[in-house]
Amino acid sequence: MSSGTTSASPVLTAVANPAPVWADEFDGPAGSPPDPTRWVFELGGGGWGNRERQHYTAEPRNACLDGRGNLVISAHRDEIPGSRRGPRWAYTSARLTTAGTFAQTYGRFEARIALPHGMGIWPAFWLLAEDTRAPLRRADRWPHSGEIDIMESLGHRAHRIFGGLHGPGYSGGRSLTAEHAVSRRHTPSKPRFHVFAVDWTPTSISWSADGVRYARRTPGDLAGRKWVFDRPFFMVLNLAVGGRWPGDPDHSTVFPQRLTVDYVRVFTSAAADPECSDEARGP
Repeated sequence: MSSGTTSASPVLTAVANPAPVWADEFDGPAGSPPDPTRWVFELGGGGWGNRERQHYTAEPRNACLDGRGNLVISAHRDEIPGSRRGPRWAYTSARLTTAGTFAQTYGRFEARIALPHGMGIWPAFWLLAEDTRAPLRRADRWPHSGEIDIMESLGHRAHRIFGGLHGPGYSGGRSLTAEHAVSRRHTPSKPRFHVFAVDWTPTSISWSADGVRYARRTPGDLAGRKWVFDRPFFMVLNLAVGGRWPGDPDHSTVFPQRLTVDYVRVFTSAAADPECSDEARGP
């Protein structure tokens, strides 16, 4: 991926009447699944276009509530017996989406997340165009339909997070990506939570971490390429293992790895932007 580090801006100013139009606080008994009226499991393996190693399941060991108001997505490593060349390993995890249950054009998409740490571990909170679910035309297929990465992290550099855009002519390694540092204070027994968000308007998309805006993109940044962020997008939460970008786990990677989500909230209006408040309104 092509990435650039952008200097952070002041803390974003909250808009009036900040009640979310969609939210999940993940309240429920320990071991129970996420709300099926909000979240849909995507299942299977096959690399997911990135040579990832995990197989996504709907098993409670891979995604469940912890009874303390969190969703926990867990990646496990399991030995496959019977190999003459020694043990082989299979990885399981979970990928949850709101495809078919919720999508929105513009606004603020926000989640409070504690990140996993380890080589080959790749958590993400991101948006895909609703059109992607049933591609009938080239314009509806990825990357022509667009992707907004709210937060991606590489487990071996979990103090650095990435936000970005994918679209026609600027996808994969040519995506518009920004990088930001978050606090390193973290232990497996007491993970540190961060708030990751995008504020999306008809003319701009801004990324923030813990209330600090670190990047902003507009159609003018695309050098004439098409801005496709004008349609409903749904949310995705997943914990991948391996792949082209992070590389595979190694001897230092400890399993299980856990992506812990305190809440996900969506607002109709983006947060006020101190540099361009006239553009920071929702539709």
